[in-house]
Amino acid sequence: MESEAISNLSNLVNDDFASAVTLIYQSKGRVIITGIGKSAIIANKIVATLNSTGTPAIFMHAADAIHGDLGLILEDDVVICISKSGNTPEIKVLVPLIKSAKNKMIAITGNADSFLGQQANYVLNAYVEKEACPNNLAPTTSTTAQLVIGDALAVCLLELRGFSSRDFAKYHPGGALGKKLYLRVQDISSVNQKPKVLSSTNIKDVIVEITEKMLGVTAVVEQDKIIGIITDGDLRRMLSKADDFSQLTAKDIMSNNPKRIVADAMAIDAKKIMESNGISQLLVEEQGKYAGVIHLHDLIKEGII
Repeated sequence: MESEAISNLSNLVNDDFASAVTLIYQSKGRVIITGIGKSAIIANKIVATLNSTGTPAIFMHAADAIHGDLGLILEDDVVICISKSGNTPEIKVLVPLIKSAKNKMIAITGNADSFLGQQANYVLNAYVEKEACPNNLAPTTSTTAQLVIGDALAVCLLELRGFSSRDFAKYHPGGALGKKLYLRVQDISSVNQKPKVLSSTNIKDVIVEITEKMLGVTAVVEQDKIIGIITDGDLRRMLSKADDFSQLTAKDIMSNNPKRIVADAMAIDAKKIMESNGISQLLVEEQGKYAGVIHLHDLIKEGII
């Protein structure tokens, strides 16, 4: 029932929706979103979505508004009132106060002919035929419809503002989501050890370098340029093939032209390269020179994986 109601919402979108988006986009103030009961919870979510996508928004509980919180509303603010019926007592008290302050008002309601619908400058129709609740009482389908309309507003505003993934990262610096959008390879590799050997380095010293740097790998370099890589796996394969490796050097067992990534690439790109090639480490380059190693475990630790 909820899914059918959401599908029908597209049929209810009219010029008021476009006008409401334009009003918010051109406003010099914030968006104040208010409601009561379950609609208030939906209002909180829409506020959070708008704030995270570049549209400043504040939640104001409809009941608290008439007991002092009306002071939240400034001259240039746009107010969105959410109410399924549009006729609750709190809304009937609140709406005239908002109008007297001359703030523009957008209604998200399932009843365009309600008190709220008649008083609002723009009506976003959230009509649903029936709640999913078997008694047709608990707000279920109606709150889902309100939520979808809020998301639609946020996405339209996001597109109008040209809000990019870089902007999104600015508002989401914490957690795995933010790190995927702003964390670069050099942010991780710069704190790691930097194992490296020359092509002429003997195998014993290669083993010592890999062991001491604890990344399971070492770069093979000449004049600080990467020419190869030696991993723990390369050492195991060497041991299985050779009885005497005392005369071997790094050049004898290294893999040529290893996968690598530039230091200022996004960490999420390192993840993609590792996954597509079935490897656990990537050598890092900066201006064509060896700059370190990024390991799969680093990405796990940072929450990228």
